[in-house]
Amino acid sequence: MTERIAIDIPVGMKDYIQPSDSLRRNALWLYLSIMDRKISHGKAAEILGIRKLDLIDLYASMGLPYLDQTMDELEEDLSTLRVLFGSEGKA
Repeated sequence: MTERIAIDIPVGMKDYIQPSDSLRRNALWLYLSIMDRKISHGKAAEILGIRKLDLIDLYASMGLPYLDQTMDELEEDLSTLRVLFGSEGKA
């Protein structure tokens, strides 16, 4: 099911919008909500009617990351896992 909405865009932008590429366009709009943590990748994929892995691949093809952690955040998570699982949990 779809719903039609009207939006205002800058005049010069019209030439760059391809109606045939609605999946990429809609995925980009949803990516903003993913980054704002309003929805998950899984929910975005559900809305688009595709599998989550296909959405992740689509974002990757556009250069958009699946993980948005900084290296410091990743290291902190790894440290937490090492504490929880002891020396056997080293990555």
